[in-house]
Amino acid sequence: MTTTLDITRTGHVARVFLNRPEVRNAFNDGVIAELTAAFTGFAADPELRAVVLGGHGKAFCAGADLAWMRRMADYSWAQNHADAEGLAAMLLALYRCPVPVIGRVHGDCYAGGVGLAAVCDVLVAAEGVHFCLSEARLGLLPATIAPYVLRALGEQASRRYFTTAERFDAATAHRLGFVHEVVAPEALDAKVEAIVAALVANGPVALRQCKRLVQDFAGRPIDEDLRADSVRRIASVRASDEGKEGLQSYLGKRAPAWQEPKP
Repeated sequence: MTTTLDITRTGHVARVFLNRPEVRNAFNDGVIAELTAAFTGFAADPELRAVVLGGHGKAFCAGADLAWMRRMADYSWAQNHADAEGLAAMLLALYRCPVPVIGRVHGDCYAGGVGLAAVCDVLVAAEGVHFCLSEARLGLLPATIAPYVLRALGEQASRRYFTTAERFDAATAHRLGFVHEVVAPEALDAKVEAIVAALVANGPVALRQCKRLVQDFAGRPIDEDLRADSVRRIASVRASDEGKEGLQSYLGKRAPAWQEPKP
């Protein structure tokens, strides 16, 4: 366990929980540094297949810590720039995590917390969760998290919620495509673990390549370069040891070598 994070590892799955329940898991420079370090480490772990990101206590993440914001109130432009660079580096480390990140969201998810949710590949929220991009209410803007929120929430919805700073609930987030699953609070962990089980059952190399495929292809024009890239990728994976094992196990009606034997 770090100072502000609760990190555990079971088999091929890491679980990272924000551990500042007394401030509803609001983050500060310490949390930012520790999340960056944790996910930088994950990127170098070839055995990892999935990461669960959640929070202890009553909220997923309430955004920036008030004490940290009070310190920033007197920052110069250069100090603010350096501070924003740290947050941007953290978000990029999470976004570039080579394996899927499953967001386990409960309670409040505000401001920078929405940014954390937006970098997750699969988002599961409990009924009763409220999201809010509240920066404009404070005379600020969600600039650092915007690249990820725009991709996850969509441009049209972002036009509204960036500017109005309105709260929106889990059902609205699901309707907008931001959240994949909305479940009763008591069913949250079971749903997250079902998704984890689905992920770790897949080819570990293919799992990483599928995540990268979405990031690389999203928004690109369907042209000759994209067509050639898609052909190259499928040919390479078919010729790989994992691709051959997957096909042979399917044809042979047996479990592939990468799956854990059932007890």
